Amino acid sequence: MSLDNDSKKWLTNLFGDSAKFDESMSRHTSLHVGGPADAYVTPERLENLAMLVKWARQRELPYLVIGDGTNLLVKDNGITGIVIVVTKCLKTITQSDIAKDTVTVKAMAGARMRSLCSFALERGFGGMNFAFGIPGTVGGGIMMNAGSAYGSVESVLDSIKVLLPTGQTKKISRDKLNFSYRKLSWGKEMDEIRKGQPIILEGCFSLYPSDPQKLKKDVTTILKTRKKTQPIGSFSAGCFFKNPLSGKTAGELIELAGLKGKKIGGAEVSSKHANFIINTGKASAADILALSEIVQEKVSKMFNIDLQKEVKIVGT
Repeated sequence: MSLDNDSKKWLTNLFGDSAKFDESMSRHTSLHVGGPADAYVTPERLENLAMLVKWARQRELPYLVIGDGTNLLVKDNGITGIVIVVTKCLKTITQSDIAKDTVTVKAMAGARMRSLCSFALERGFGGMNFAFGIPGTVGGGIMMNAGSAYGSVESVLDSIKVLLPTGQTKKISRDKLNFSYRKLSWGKEMDEIRKGQPIILEGCFSLYPSDPQKLKKDVTTILKTRKKTQPIGSFSAGCFFKNPLSGKTAGELIELAGLKGKKIGGAEVSSKHANFIINTGKASAADILALSEIVQEKVSKMFNIDLQKEVKIVGT
């Protein structure tokens, strides 16, 4: 269902040029694929974000909140409803408390993960080095429990603040959040949160004072390893599949299945890291999905392991 003229007028009056219609999502995802969104809105103030969410809820219009679109595959027919981008209205990073052994850093959801990592590194705060090289925003990192071989968000997150569709905000402590591998889910006692489609506004991270030189040395090692083993610079959404809970990684399984370099249309299993599906320049979302299904089928047939997608797939 496309937006009616009254809805478009309301969005234009409130957001001006920051509201676009029939906007191709291929311009806004790291995979560079995806059909048009009915509306693509970038609020510049938190008050306008709250107003937009409340309005969409009242009109029963679906909405999708995104940051940089780095872990997102949008289907070729696009997205019904409103895509809300929070990289302008939620980008502040601040240091709030420091003690002998702990430092509290607050990062809004639209801030980039690399900015949060750099903020900590420049001040000699340990705990965030694991996330160097992970693309995207803080909000996306929290929702996906982003991580690497060196750690994950759940190990440093102290609390989050969310925006409810009512326009109210709520702080949720770490013990009320259920983290699993590359996933955040709301606890059972958070039913009203889960049903209300909350938006993460801010993450509060518990870090610690450390030796700045050692931190910088570790970061250099981490980034060199990423550059050597991953197809940095290619159009991708990062690791496409979750690693199995035990045994070989998804990349190792895909490589053993002989699928490195496998292509469908413009989509290709990276020859550098088999758990990356890259867009060589002219891929469609359908190409990428078809290739991912071939990967799943062959790995299942050879190893009796069902790979689960890590990339979030949206659209129609």
